[in-house]
Amino acid sequence: MSITRTVIIQDMAGQPFEHVAVRDAAAGPRPGILLCPNVLGTKEADFAYAEKVAALGYSVLVADLFGQGKRTTRADDDAARYMNELRADRALLRARVNAAHDLLKGLDAVDPARTAAIGFCFGGLCILDLARSGADIAGGVSFHGVYEAPPFPNAAITAKLLICHGWDDTIAPPDATVALAKELTEAGCDWQIHAYGGTGHAFTDESADMPERGLAYSPAADRRSFKAMVDFLGELFG
Repeated sequence: MSITRTVIIQDMAGQPFEHVAVRDAAAGPRPGILLCPNVLGTKEADFAYAEKVAALGYSVLVADLFGQGKRTTRADDDAARYMNELRADRALLRARVNAAHDLLKGLDAVDPARTAAIGFCFGGLCILDLARSGADIAGGVSFHGVYEAPPFPNAAITAKLLICHGWDDTIAPPDATVALAKELTEAGCDWQIHAYGGTGHAFTDESADMPERGLAYSPAADRRSFKAMVDFLGELFG
């Protein structure tokens, strides 16, 4: 059984952000997992995934990085508008994902010395930028993420990173994936890339059914990447 609660905080400009905390009913602090959603912002699919992760013995915070009420759907003409605002201001993106991580560490059900982060699509970029900022996460997992480095120097990366990648992803083609591997290697990062053949973008998203845009759910890649994440988190916190 999971316990879910909404956590609303305001940034320095007074803008509210609506995060959702999920944990199982067992008492006591446990490792905390920051979950960063895809281009659409927080939604029921993220809360359901958070419940699966919480059932493994973690406390999860589903991060609102756009601001309260700023959500889109795939049917919207400009479904990526809030994501694009942050991709155009990577310093602001970095500040928001670090603020969400700080919030996670302050939750009663979280051991602040043991945290990690996972993210999907745009959320994968958020995880990478959190690690690039030198945040004290033990590790990060990117699912079908976005890989380009920010236009400013990184701090030392201390987090271990797992990149779960669809090899046919047109948003992160082979050149971008190799560039990420080169970046992380030069940073001295402990990294691994799991690439799934015949798999495109959004492979964990059961609602993704736009093969003409390279977006398609893959039950096999979803299952394999979830297992890879479970093993990775177990290595971090076992």
